[in-house]
Amino acid sequence: MPIDAAKAVAAEPRSADITWDHKDIQLYHLGLGAGVPATDPDELRYTLESNLHVLPSFATVAGAGMGVVGGLSAPGIDVDLARVLHGGQSITLHRPIPVRGQAISTSRVAAVHDKTKAAVLVLRTEAADEDGPLWTSDAQIYVRGEGGFGGDRGPSARLDVPDRAPDRTVDLPVREEQALLYRLSGDWNPLHADPEFAKLAGFDRPILHGLCSYGMTLKAVVDHVLGGDVSRVTRYGTRFAGVVFPGETLRVRMWQEPGRTQVTVAAVERDEAPVLADTVVEHS
Repeated sequence: MPIDAAKAVAAEPRSADITWDHKDIQLYHLGLGAGVPATDPDELRYTLESNLHVLPSFATVAGAGMGVVGGLSAPGIDVDLARVLHGGQSITLHRPIPVRGQAISTSRVAAVHDKTKAAVLVLRTEAADEDGPLWTSDAQIYVRGEGGFGGDRGPSARLDVPDRAPDRTVDLPVREEQALLYRLSGDWNPLHADPEFAKLAGFDRPILHGLCSYGMTLKAVVDHVLGGDVSRVTRYGTRFAGVVFPGETLRVRMWQEPGRTQVTVAAVERDEAPVLADTVVEHS
């Protein structure tokens, strides 16, 4: 079996120096579809360096997403990228992310779960600078065909959708070239760009990065619930429930509660097929 769970979890954490500046943040925001309309003050806070706000989901690509890359090459892990899918993602913010930064990113395989037909790697990344911790990020990576090794199944709790109409509903268009732009922030998996590779993975064309949908959704919550204040976000988690194809429309439904907003995301053109589930933004 290409995954040796005990070896992977016991391996020493990997550390790397990461840096970023306004260009990395602007590119990331543009990859999420920010900047439309281009002169809208609410969009300029994501695109104009003189007044830049950093979406907390930038943590997933800071340093070109080296935490996930390092996890997939950790001792005990040897997987085929065509069998890999991003199953879930969470970020805990210890303080707002600065526009320009230098930090140490430490990554490790926190757990390997056995889902019978797949293995799930929990890749944990912690980033800290000279002032202390910045964020903790957990990526749940599904590796199809690698389950059945007798390990712990891991958590499987699901969130019920509130039994009332959403407080806000927002439709977000996904541009045809959006995956090609988003991947410039560091996720070079050919599944999102190469039609032939996408076919090998079982898709008739390239799919959008799950983390792009993840970032787009957080931006919608920040813009429509938190008054554009990125510093109010304290934690953000989701389960990737389905794929998105460039050119589709995401329908984001939000239910507001004290200190949290629960969200569902669906693909409008495919009869609202689920995209993100079990999604919660915790905030002040």
